Amino acid sequence: MTKQLTILFKTMLSLIAIVSLASCRDDFEPERSTGNLEFSRDTVYLDTVFSNIGSSTYTLKVFNRSDAFVRIPQVGLAKGENSAYRLNIDGRAGKVFNEVEILPRDSIFIFIETTVNAQNNNQLIYTDQLIFDEDPYTQQVELVTLVKDAQFLFPQKNAEGIKETLEIGVDEEGEPVLIEGFVLTDDQLRFTNEKPYVIYGYAGIANGKTLILDAGARLHFHENSGIIVGSGGRIEANGSLSPDETLENEIILEGDRLEPEYAQVPGQWGSIWFTPGSTGYMNYVTIKNSNLAILADGATGNAEADIQLRNTQIYNSALVGLYAITASLAAENLVIGNSGISNLWIRLGGSYSFTHSTFANYWNQSFRNTPAVQIDNFLETQEALLISDLTKADFVNCIIYGNKTEEFGLRNVDGVPFNFSLSNSLIRFDDRFGEFSALPVYDFTDATLYQNIKLSEDPDFKNTANNEYGIGLNSAARELGNAAGAAQVTQDITGTERNNNPDAGAYQAINFDN
Repeated sequence: MTKQLTILFKTMLSLIAIVSLASCRDDFEPERSTGNLEFSRDTVYLDTVFSNIGSSTYTLKVFNRSDAFVRIPQVGLAKGENSAYRLNIDGRAGKVFNEVEILPRDSIFIFIETTVNAQNNNQLIYTDQLIFDEDPYTQQVELVTLVKDAQFLFPQKNAEGIKETLEIGVDEEGEPVLIEGFVLTDDQLRFTNEKPYVIYGYAGIANGKTLILDAGARLHFHENSGIIVGSGGRIEANGSLSPDETLENEIILEGDRLEPEYAQVPGQWGSIWFTPGSTGYMNYVTIKNSNLAILADGATGNAEADIQLRNTQIYNSALVGLYAITASLAAENLVIGNSGISNLWIRLGGSYSFTHSTFANYWNQSFRNTPAVQIDNFLETQEALLISDLTKADFVNCIIYGNKTEEFGLRNVDGVPFNFSLSNSLIRFDDRFGEFSALPVYDFTDATLYQNIKLSEDPDFKNTANNEYGIGLNSAARELGNAAGAAQVTQDITGTERNNNPDAGAYQAINFDN
């Protein structure tokens, strides 16, 4: 054996001896807990969940402040195996645990989840207790969950356990493209405000059918879920102005996670898809945290706009807030804020009008190189370049702004109608390097395209991080609007009356200090 190996061998023997001696020491034998544990909180609130939908995971930290190695004979839920709560301690899942140990001046984590059946009550509080040890050393932590009952809509399974699907097109080989979903039956075509609705998969509206959403209705979509309006189908969302911030009269569409940490998370669900031949009307509707909030695909050819949006707000879309392909759409008091790509993307032409609308994109969750509003009269596919007439895209008394230097984008194929106009509007467009100066569509002095436009002046939004796009008294949009637009949309989105010198955008200016 070489000298180096001899030294190494002796060192290993020494370490083994030290470890062996340590293992025999009395102070490494755990002592029974005597009720002196400390906790990161005395009550764990698991926030609101829907009946039969699992909660997020919540954490409780248990401290051993003593110099002793502590053994807790039992840790578990007061309701035992019948509890709706679930625990995980040191990687072990269960509801009751024996012989839980904590090293001196150390701590352990307990992870807590729940799934509760509301048992047809509109709202209830479900509670239990996390019990540590036994008398006389018992300690406890309260567990509290607010549970909402809901109407659950989901695809059924056949005898083979295969879920229902909807056909949404065909692939390159002519085979049907299927998506998990179901067709709403006649008794499911009215959503009231009595209970929230939780939707799994895509709910389809059949030809000749109308889905009615009453004022105050709440729709919650699971991951990869949404609504598909089939040809000849229709949505009528009849919300109304709410008297306070509870929005009790407004219709809200969002994800099915109710915990506060999900309140502003984009991409929690899919889309509201208006297929060719479908129509829709939305008034006082808020759509948030989707992938693509509204997909307007195709037009009926009717003289009246197929999709009408009034007093509607769209926030936190992971991709696009309103994505329109050869569609027919009219909007008043529309607000679209913070989208991963664009707030509004018009492709392959169509016919559009936007009056007193606000498009504000301050997306900060990833890199964005696309403008808040993008308008194209073409659509490039793998097989071909599709081109269609842009009959009109009129913006009257609007705000188009964001955290990029150019928030208004135009792309067109020459020789095909590309009709657009902006009047009395505030736009962010800083062509610092003159790369757009040679393009006629960006000639802001051309009165046939642009009238009374302000470029890159401060809109003075209230709080873009919280999707609050009301404007202050210092806004460049004050008194920028024209009387014709105000005559068409006499009140702003909050119900404030407009005058003959209205402010541009969906909001009349207010004093934020009041």
